[in-house]
Amino acid sequence: MNLVSTAIGYPYIGGNREWKRCVESFWKGKKSEEEFIFEMKTIRLNHLKHQQTLGLDILTVGDFTFYDRMLDIATMFGLIPARYNWTGAKVDFTTYYAMARGANNVVASEMTKWFNTNYHYIVPEYEDQSLELTQNYILDYFLEAKFELGLITTPTIIGPYSFVHLSKGYNSISKASFILRLLPLYAQVLQQLVDAGAEWIQVEEPALVLSLAPEDIKLVQQIYKQLAEEVPAAKLMLQTYFEGLSSYEELINLPVAGVGLDFIHGADENMASLRKYGFPQDKVLGIGIINGRDIWRANLAEKAMITRAILSLSGVNEAWVQSTCSLQHVPVTTKTEKTLDATLLNALSFADEKIVELTNITSFVLDENWSGSKSVSQSMAAIQALEQHKARQNPYVKELLLQVKPEHFTRPMPFKVRQPLQQEALQLPDFPTTTIGSFPQSDLVKRTRTAWRKKEITDSDYAEFVKSETARWIRIQEEIGLDVLVHGEFERTDMVEYFAEKLKGFAFTDKAWVVSYGSRCVKPPIIYGDVEWTSPMTVKEVVEAQRLTTKYVKGMLTGPVTILNWSFVRDDISRDLVAYQIALALKEEVQALENAGIVIIQVDEPALREGLPLRKEDWNQYLSWTINAFKLATSSVRNETQIHTHMCYCEFNSFIEPIRALDADVISIETSRSHGELIQSLKQKPYELGIGLGVYDIHSPRVPSVEEIDTILKDSLEIISKQQFWVNPDCGLKTRHEDETILSLKNMVTAARKLRQQQQQTV
Repeated sequence: MNLVSTAIGYPYIGGNREWKRCVESFWKGKKSEEEFIFEMKTIRLNHLKHQQTLGLDILTVGDFTFYDRMLDIATMFGLIPARYNWTGAKVDFTTYYAMARGANNVVASEMTKWFNTNYHYIVPEYEDQSLELTQNYILDYFLEAKFELGLITTPTIIGPYSFVHLSKGYNSISKASFILRLLPLYAQVLQQLVDAGAEWIQVEEPALVLSLAPEDIKLVQQIYKQLAEEVPAAKLMLQTYFEGLSSYEELINLPVAGVGLDFIHGADENMASLRKYGFPQDKVLGIGIINGRDIWRANLAEKAMITRAILSLSGVNEAWVQSTCSLQHVPVTTKTEKTLDATLLNALSFADEKIVELTNITSFVLDENWSGSKSVSQSMAAIQALEQHKARQNPYVKELLLQVKPEHFTRPMPFKVRQPLQQEALQLPDFPTTTIGSFPQSDLVKRTRTAWRKKEITDSDYAEFVKSETARWIRIQEEIGLDVLVHGEFERTDMVEYFAEKLKGFAFTDKAWVVSYGSRCVKPPIIYGDVEWTSPMTVKEVVEAQRLTTKYVKGMLTGPVTILNWSFVRDDISRDLVAYQIALALKEEVQALENAGIVIIQVDEPALREGLPLRKEDWNQYLSWTINAFKLATSSVRNETQIHTHMCYCEFNSFIEPIRALDADVISIETSRSHGELIQSLKQKPYELGIGLGVYDIHSPRVPSVEEIDTILKDSLEIISKQQFWVNPDCGLKTRHEDETILSLKNMVTAARKLRQQQQQTV
């Protein structure tokens, strides 16, 4: 038996976010291009050396990026939209980052979620371009490791089917042309890697776990038949993850040297397929046995037993013991965590620890020798200790759950009855303007918060600073002319972490960062116990802001499903029960805000869609409990109290019905990068509740013109009545600079007033 350990990918941001700091320093002009390239190379090589030290048998290259791997492939193949005025040859950083972030004269490419994770990728745009191989960056990384470190690594690339599936701009007719242009370029990349000495090439095809129509299966078969014919010497390890392999009987026989299967998220389906169809004996089996998406320590004895069962069932002679997916979805190491509860810390496993788990399992399955003498007993003891933790034995929370009744999921009156009551009570103008919630967190805000956390300033000093910054932005909003204001969220680091810090059942890390998009990194809270509301979390700040203005100030909360999906969640009870615990806690906060006189309350659910099962036939159960969780948190308010929610970057065209089912009075959604698509969708499926289609992209530093926003508003007015119509940016403004934020909002308000005047003149 030839058994080796590997990870499909490793977190490129680094344990101290050195990648993030390097990228952002380059963006700010503090590093030259030469310095930037050298530092990025150093980071890549250090990560390889570190994984080698941890004991991995197979090391991967190509899992690194300068922003996003889908963007990397798009630029490698010259898939550059015409608006960037690319003239051919190697794509420079100016063009690359314009596609990622936008520039003064051009909008960024669309960004959306990577399957059902919290990572966002840049969506490639096909415009019938003549494609070409601009630079084989994966070859560069392979040669770099070979000559700098003396390592023969396994290059990885996102496969052609998944790349095309996740791209946009083609239809059923042009799709064939797109693939025909891509495949020779893929073959060229593979051939160059083989010529350079690559023994294996990992091809990631997560889209193969989706529901596949017969024509999709034929397409996949044709793609890999052509690649096998053009590059016969390439040993391809086809990696699938996030679910069971769809159409197993047909796809398991693709002309590749190995197939990787997810035996965590797709365990039942993949095991059933193995039993029914077996596994080709001429292929290597990738056994995804360590969860690449959670942070919990593995029961090593159980994992070793399952691995042996899979080997026995498959009958293969060669296998890779691996993570279920790239480890970029988890933090780097638990060794940097100094403040966590000892019982919890001992039950955690981040990327480095998962690699050690892989090597342990591989060692034991091969020769029944655990590389750590007490590793099995320690893992079992750690898991059992957490199960018995007092945080998981909260009788009050358990009693609250028992008291939930069907009527708790419904507002007292339907929207058609509530809407005129709210219009009469609020007296807002047509096309009311607002923002999503957060305002720029300047260096001063960040430095002051850091000083407070380090106890260099007192609690009262910090509170006064936040109060002063809030007052300053209330004045700015009034000067801009916004109709509904927000307090700015200067007391908040992260929209989930802030609430988690104030609820029982959560824990927080020091350096457990994961990448969300680009250089944006987050530290997801850990839900390890029963969730309980103990006191108001937002009332003080919002009420203080409301006292400073005669305009309405929105209460700002993060919704239960987003808190769930953007946290690392306990795995001893079902996710729906955890969601209901969070919803009951937020219900208390909603009532506290309403009792304090706040009549517009926004409960954001940007992560509602990302938790969807990957196959549409599995959606209903998830949507049932997630929609109910939102309603449980928001349905106790008076009819005159207006409930808002917000969603971003999640492909709404197939999601209008679930949005409607939330029964929120107003939803604000991202459309700046996909405005036309959503307009067409809403023409087919009208939306009758209040809605604000985001009019400019907050992830780009560019300031949109009045004319640009005016065009978006007029297009939107074709499918949204003025009684429904709100005007807002597409997301929160925390990451933007103050000057560009003010200019953008001024232009937005000017465009809204212009539309208001035009509508009045036509009456």
